[in-house]
Amino acid sequence: MQIEFYKYQGTGNDFVMIDNRNNVFDKTNLKHVQQLCDRRFGIGADGLILIENLDDLDFNMIYFNADGTQSFCGNGSRCAVAFAKHLGIIEKQAMFLSTDGEHEAWINDGGEVSLKMHDVKDIEKGDEHYFINTGSPHYIVNVEDVKAVDVKLEGANIRYNDRFKEEGTNVNFVKFNDTELDIRTYERGVEDETLSCGTGVTAAALSLADVNGLQEGVISVNAAGGNLKVGFKRNGNEFKDIWLIGPATFVFKGLVELK
Repeated sequence: MQIEFYKYQGTGNDFVMIDNRNNVFDKTNLKHVQQLCDRRFGIGADGLILIENLDDLDFNMIYFNADGTQSFCGNGSRCAVAFAKHLGIIEKQAMFLSTDGEHEAWINDGGEVSLKMHDVKDIEKGDEHYFINTGSPHYIVNVEDVKAVDVKLEGANIRYNDRFKEEGTNVNFVKFNDTELDIRTYERGVEDETLSCGTGVTAAALSLADVNGLQEGVISVNAAGGNLKVGFKRNGNEFKDIWLIGPATFVFKGLVELK
């Protein structure tokens, strides 16, 4: 069986996109998800996204990690908005459903997507780390030089430690500056470094805001795959009006045979 797919990327975080409004893809077949995301025997991607119909919102976004597990994905959501515009589902504004609930987003003529994230009420601050859930859990470690970190090795050591081995966590290695930061990310579900992670960028930006006592503003985040921005407002320990902002780019489309 052949199906049409599209490939999108958001600062190097890449996704296989499928228009599933007519149920052409069996989302219970996780082997197909793994096959399509495989970089040697499939199309290759960090995750797979299905766009489906929804009665009261513009669309339902179903996200799978490369291993077939499901989670919320910030960059994937931004790419889903760009794909929905291509399909004619939306024009500039979107209201859609994802794994962690409803989201609002905007896309401009240049393809930049602004995604509203959910409020963050609790942040865990340790002596040498932050732990923040921005739709997906993120363990954030401040380092002197992100380029010197063995992300796969050190990230896996944290992701599979006694605390996180059951549910898993993403791990972010960051270098804080005044209003910007550098970041590299180990993603659960991919179980390797990815060039960018939207929820990780958001979590890291909020941790920088806490470190520097920022009450509102826009933080620039330099990921391995490009630059993203995070806007926010803070009220006490609660972060509101959080926006993840950056490009969502079409790469190519094609037909693939599902075995």
